Amino acid sequence: MLTKQQNEDLSGQDVIEKYPKEQRFTLAILQDIQRKYKYIPREALENLAKYLDTPVSRLYGMATFYKALSLTPKGENIITVCDGTACHVAGSMVVMDELEKAIGIKPGETTEDLKFSINTVNCIGCCAIAPVMMINDKYFGNLTPKLVEEILSEYRSESHE
Repeated sequence: MLTKQQNEDLSGQDVIEKYPKEQRFTLAILQDIQRKYKYIPREALENLAKYLDTPVSRLYGMATFYKALSLTPKGENIITVCDGTACHVAGSMVVMDELEKAIGIKPGETTEDLKFSINTVNCIGCCAIAPVMMINDKYFGNLTPKLVEEILSEYRSESHE
């Protein structure tokens, strides 16, 4: 049985062709490919290299330089935990411990079912509501272990969009 990702077109061609064939759009194209697939598939990287007439190694260098870009598949729900000074002092490590215990992965990892990935960042920019995490594009602040579990249970449910 093929997984959703194996069955999917990973060429990124529809994203790539929205842009002019100019080098200055490289990062924007990579970001849009990342947004579509939640990572940058090798096939899309190779197609972009051909489209822009640039070496794959140049694109690989960009994709590995920027922390927001990934060459490995990410989960349906990407959890980003802030570990900036305010969040750290307010208990971001307790939040991270609860996430690791509840999901069974560490920062930089993805669950086998591709449901969750966890990342850390130095600052999300919401210091007033520390500790803070994001799930996809939604912010959650003033976190406690109990609140983390409540939030995760919502994302675990099938009805969550």
